[in-house]
Amino acid sequence: MAQLQRALSLFRSLPQTPLQGLATFHSSSKLRNECYLIDSPEYSFLRDVGLERENPGVFTGSWKGSGQTMISVDPGTAKPIAAVRMGTVQEMDESIRAGVDAYKEWSKVPAPVRGDIVRQIGDELRKYKEPLGKLVSLEVGKIYSEGQGEVQESIDICDYGVGLSRIYAGQIINSERADHTILEAWRPLGLIGVISAYNFPNAVFGWNAAIALTTGNSVLWKGAPSTSLVSVATTKVLAEVYKRNDLPPITTLCQGGADVGQKMVCDKRVKLVSFTGSCQTGRNVGVEVQKRFGKVILELGGNNALIIDESANLKMALDAALFGCIGTTGQRCTTTRRIIVHQKLYDQFLKDLTNKYKQILSRIGHQLESNTLVGPVHSQQNIDNYQASLKEALSLGGTVAFGGKVIPRDGYFVEPTIITGLPHDSPVVHRETFAPIVYVLKCKSVEEAIAWNNEVDQGLSSAIFTENVNHVFKWIGAQGSDCGIVNVNTTTNGAEIGGAFGGEKHTGGGRESGSDAWKQYCKRATVTVNHSGELACAQGVVFNIE
Repeated sequence: MAQLQRALSLFRSLPQTPLQGLATFHSSSKLRNECYLIDSPEYSFLRDVGLERENPGVFTGSWKGSGQTMISVDPGTAKPIAAVRMGTVQEMDESIRAGVDAYKEWSKVPAPVRGDIVRQIGDELRKYKEPLGKLVSLEVGKIYSEGQGEVQESIDICDYGVGLSRIYAGQIINSERADHTILEAWRPLGLIGVISAYNFPNAVFGWNAAIALTTGNSVLWKGAPSTSLVSVATTKVLAEVYKRNDLPPITTLCQGGADVGQKMVCDKRVKLVSFTGSCQTGRNVGVEVQKRFGKVILELGGNNALIIDESANLKMALDAALFGCIGTTGQRCTTTRRIIVHQKLYDQFLKDLTNKYKQILSRIGHQLESNTLVGPVHSQQNIDNYQASLKEALSLGGTVAFGGKVIPRDGYFVEPTIITGLPHDSPVVHRETFAPIVYVLKCKSVEEAIAWNNEVDQGLSSAIFTENVNHVFKWIGAQGSDCGIVNVNTTTNGAEIGGAFGGEKHTGGGRESGSDAWKQYCKRATVTVNHSGELACAQGVVFNIE
């Protein structure tokens, strides 16, 4: 308990950031007495995914929740959607216990059979893709197609898990000893804890859960408090699969604040913690888990650069910059934060990009409106961070080439913003602001651009536009980008599930989703089998008394 109290004190001393995962509980009588959007026929899709006006936020095979009430707010109107009764530290303990018990049964199930359950989860998500995707859009603030795309990511990783269940394996290694065989075995870790962020409340859980379940683990989820409805609705979809197959709760849910999250982080029964959020909080999660020799996957911040080489296809580069900078209203970990343009193309590129931004102003609106390309930011906190960064950029000599204003309407809307005139190493340029602000920088060469790309603390995503094959291989080589995602002639954002997702340096070093990321959810055993009939030591050692 003393360890938990120390950790809580440490967490609460940190500055609040958009991805920190700490709760702001809206329980005032004004909000609670107001008409919720779920009461309106226009939002009937909320009922389609099993939501009510007030929803329990803890699932351990049955639903409960005796903590504070969190009222989810539509960032496009600032109106309340519905409420969730959060879990307590005691209920997190119960969730951990239920997850450990489920693991004991689930790990006995053959991997291909586990894969079939994951297939059924994907099919159930397909059934509810439309209303669940609309819920993601409504609660996060992302546009309709992005909400649908997020649920599609979870469906896709389930499909990936089905195939993985029949092919993930160790290897046979040649032994130096006659009639000996060395095997490599991968076994599940146990209970996996997932703490997800508000900007991808469905997909980040999906990436972790599908692979963790396939490899024989159980999963405990704590979603971001401000997107608790997505966590509840997603868990309801999965619970149907467990009920149909007479399974224990192989995924459990406990929504809550810092104390609930920290209980998960400090508990040695949780063998791995996958945390998505801010670098500040991620650093402390990593330290706390390491203290008990647990494992972590850290998916933290990004300060992603798009390089425009002098040979770049400008039309493609402009389209990539538009989505990279403004997609999800600048609230992806892989959002383009810096554009580094060769001096020969700088003026033309800036002019064309500014014109593109002008055209998009008419497409800013509520996230579920069909004409909208740019929705709101998630909360007032995002607006505050946006304004603070603008003020700092201007104080350092920057110029607002476009945007820079809060849009006066219901909800949380800002203008997508381009800032020029700052040195590449300005403090505000080196710090991630989770809002649609991009800094456009002028460089002299691809070598200089690569150096600027690499000089920030984060190392998540990066991209170059070039038609020069020498520059391509310089970029992807050992002296090129130091990020986990290194793209050529495409955006910094929009990763696919087939490749491992994650980054280096302050981004945390974790990997989720495809490739061999499944190994993180397993423990490796090296097994030597002696079938010679005689004992032989390695390295020719002789040790006997005969």
